Amino acid sequence: MHREAPDLSRLQPVIPSPLQPAEDERFARRGLTLLLKRDDLIHPDLPGNKWRKLAPNLRAASGRTVLTFGGAYSNHLRATAAAGRLLGFPTVGVVRGDELAHRPLNPSLARCAADGMRLHFVDRATYRSKTSAEVLDGLLRLFGDCLVVPEGGSNALAAQGCTALGRELREQGGVVAVACGTGGTLAGLAAGLGPDQRALGVPVLRGGFLADVVRDLQREAFGAPAGRWSLDERFHFGGYARTTPELHAFADDFEDRHGLAVERLYVAKLLYALVRLVGEGAFAPGSAVTAVITGRP
Repeated sequence: MHREAPDLSRLQPVIPSPLQPAEDERFARRGLTLLLKRDDLIHPDLPGNKWRKLAPNLRAASGRTVLTFGGAYSNHLRATAAAGRLLGFPTVGVVRGDELAHRPLNPSLARCAADGMRLHFVDRATYRSKTSAEVLDGLLRLFGDCLVVPEGGSNALAAQGCTALGRELREQGGVVAVACGTGGTLAGLAAGLGPDQRALGVPVLRGGFLADVVRDLQREAFGAPAGRWSLDERFHFGGYARTTPELHAFADDFEDRHGLAVERLYVAKLLYALVRLVGEGAFAPGSAVTAVITGRP
């Protein structure tokens, strides 16, 4: 049956997203300019890198069911479910943790269900094997013809979609920093930046594996490594979805300084990392440091 690609322009995304200067004496006294790339303002239901990564995948789906993966508080699942509601295609969310099937849905999963996503809970061993042929074949037998989008939405199409983020920032020079979960945004951002720029990724989870993931994504998306990028893995605060009182205090202070509501699991870790790096003299005086604000609280 012929299906048409969804008309994403109906969602009226704010592209390019706004770029705002932020007066911050911690940067100014080092001769640095802090800029905030407000990708969180792209769309109320598909903010930031969720839009940039999902849009090319949704075009490829051409109206088919989109099946994807995430944990109990996955922003990616919420964005995929919202896109399905807004554009009229079915969605399936494969959720880590079969014990959750017997509990009341948390607010994140409840929002997914309200947006029409069919939630399928699997045990953690199965979830770890989610890319295996055995698990994927079983899911496709269960749910039929689907476009399978990986956890976090990070695949070659997503990396290609995120090159636009880099291109929108080419005139700024300097370093462009982004929080990283699954690596797709960093892979595309670095490829889109100018030759005199560098992308900095701040992983929000432990493991030390993300560099290989980014390199593999770039090879798949662009045929070879692309752009200048690096990772600083010191600022995960214990792992994914983990925070500390110190991080919350920092985020509260940043909100007071700049009037920006700071999302805690990604954006707060990114901004904390940048302030620490400024104190360590990591950036050349006279340069710009751009923080990509990928989501909202």
